[in-house]
Amino acid sequence: MGPNASRRFLSFLLVAFVLAGSAICQTAPFSTTQIVVVTTAGWDSITGQAQLFERKKPGASWKPVGSPFEIVVGKTGLAWGNGVLTPAPQTSDPIKKEGDGKAPAGVFRLSKAFGYASQPPAGAKLEYLALSPSIECVDDTASRYYNKIEDRASVAPDWNSSEHMRRSDELYRWGVVVDHNADPPKAGSGSCIFMHIWRGPGQGTVGCTAMPQARIEALLGWIDPARQPLLIQMPRPEYEAVRKRLKLPKVKKARQDTNPLF
Repeated sequence: MGPNASRRFLSFLLVAFVLAGSAICQTAPFSTTQIVVVTTAGWDSITGQAQLFERKKPGASWKPVGSPFEIVVGKTGLAWGNGVLTPAPQTSDPIKKEGDGKAPAGVFRLSKAFGYASQPPAGAKLEYLALSPSIECVDDTASRYYNKIEDRASVAPDWNSSEHMRRSDELYRWGVVVDHNADPPKAGSGSCIFMHIWRGPGQGTVGCTAMPQARIEALLGWIDPARQPLLIQMPRPEYEAVRKRLKLPKVKKARQDTNPLF
């Protein structure tokens, strides 16, 4: 392990020990039995791969579910975000900021599904939010609703900037909420992070992780909130630097994605 990887490893180790006595660590990789691992070649990479893993119980060996498949992340790559495990604040690596076009790196809960339909896809288990034209995700850092999905018709809006969730395109026909910067939200650290349908291969997002529609639909049928599912997302060198310590699985390089299902 080189000096940079060693520093990353020590940063993760320090934070893991700090969080070990807190409630936030209850859904860290040690207790989950479902993970989505997303890796990219480096911090500036737009494309990458996802691989699903599950295990029978905490401490058991991870088993792959299906094959790796292609995804895209933020149009300017990745940066460390705020999740259930994050690097030490003094790291020299990029840190997620509002409007930077980067997807967050780290370990994050997957808490809710959403979509245009009145009901979720058959077999979906996550809590589901049916999107109406008045539902917005607030990205105004001055709002008390910052980084929250709210129905404008049900609250007193205090924001000047938001994302309308019921879009005119297909990107949010199905999606999953990534709990980045959520416990509680820190103004300016990034908002409205999802896993959703992509525009196409190689086309980065404004900060989300995106994939083909068939992949999102299959993902919604696989994720089980009772198994404390997590997204583990970071450049491959950073993932390898912490994989053994956190007892995470090895990831294989994706082949050409010819099968749309897991």
